[in-house]
Amino acid sequence: MNNAMTGDQSLNNKGGHRGKFWLGIGISVFFLFLLFRSIDGAKLLEALRTMDSRFLVPAVASTLLSYYIRAYRWKLLLAEDKQASMANLFSATAIGYMANNLLPARIGELVRVYVLGEKEGIDKGTVFASLVLDRLLDGFSVLIILLATLFTLHLPGDDGEIRSILMMGGYVTVAAYLAIIAFLVLLKKKTMATLRLAAVLLKPFSPRLAEKVIPLLGSFIKGIRLSSRPAILAGLAASSFVIWVSAIWPIDLVLCSFGVDLPLTASLFIMVLLVVAVMVPASPGYIGTYHYACFKALTSFGIVGEKALSVALVIHAINFFPITLFGLYYLARGRMSLSKIGKKVD
Repeated sequence: MNNAMTGDQSLNNKGGHRGKFWLGIGISVFFLFLLFRSIDGAKLLEALRTMDSRFLVPAVASTLLSYYIRAYRWKLLLAEDKQASMANLFSATAIGYMANNLLPARIGELVRVYVLGEKEGIDKGTVFASLVLDRLLDGFSVLIILLATLFTLHLPGDDGEIRSILMMGGYVTVAAYLAIIAFLVLLKKKTMATLRLAAVLLKPFSPRLAEKVIPLLGSFIKGIRLSSRPAILAGLAASSFVIWVSAIWPIDLVLCSFGVDLPLTASLFIMVLLVVAVMVPASPGYIGTYHYACFKALTSFGIVGEKALSVALVIHAINFFPITLFGLYYLARGRMSLSKIGKKVD
C-alpha cells in the first residue's frame, strides 16, 4: 500500500514538473512570437553585423566578475559556520546558474545548495539559509536600483505608463520581501507553530513536497546566522554594490557596441525590467521573456525593430553562455552529471 502511494506521489510530482515545464515553454513561445512577428531576418542579421565586438570582452569579463563576487558574498554569509574555499563557492555558483539556464523548474538554487554542501561538508539547511539571505540582499539592491531609476529616469515623450509599471513592480517587490522577512521572524520566534502551519499549507499542493520542505525549514532556521561583525557587514554591503555594478555595466557596453548613446540610467531601467522578466515562468534560460523585457525597455528610448532585438539578443547571450560554459566545465571537472544532481534535489 505504501509503495503504491509513493509511486502515485512520484507520478504526480513528475506530472507537476512536466506541466510547469510545458507552461514555461508556452509562455516563452508566446513572447518570442510577439518579438519576431514584425522582424525582418535579413535586417536583424545586418543590425548584428554593425556591432563593435571589441566591447564584448569587457562585457563578458564584467559579467563573470559579478558571479565571482556573488561567490565571495556567499562566503561572507557562511562565515559564522565555516570558512568555505572560494574555489568550491565559485564552482557551486557556476553550476547552479548553469542549471537554471538548462534545466526546467529553476532548480539552480537547490543545485547550489547540494553542490556546496557536498564539497564543503556543510549541513544543507545551513547552505539553504545562506542563499535565502543572499536573495534578500539582492532584493534590497534591486529596490535601491528601482528607486534610483524612478527619481532619475527621463524617457522621451510621455513616460507616465512606464512609471506606473515601475511603481507597481516596486510595490509588489516590497510586499514580497516584507512577507518573506515576516515569515523568517515567525519561523525564528515560533518555530514549531510556523512549521505546522507550513505543513498544512503545502500538503494540498504536494504531500511529498511538504515532507521534504518541512525538515529543510527546521534545519534552515537553525542554520540562519548572520554575522554582526562590522567587517562582515561592510563586506556584504560592498560586495552587493560590486555585484550589481558588474551586472549593469555590460548592458551599457552592449549599447555602446551598437552605437547607442544613452545615459547610465537607461541601463538601470533595462536591468529593472530584466529582473522582473526572470520572475515570469518561462523556459530554461528565460528565453522569450528576457528578450521581450529588454526589447520593450529599448523601445521606450526610441530604439525599435531589428536594432532593439539585436541588442536584446546580445545582452541575453552574454548572461547565458559564459556562466553556462563555466558551469559545465566545473560539472565535468567534479565528475558530476546534471541528471544525478537533478534526482538528488528533486
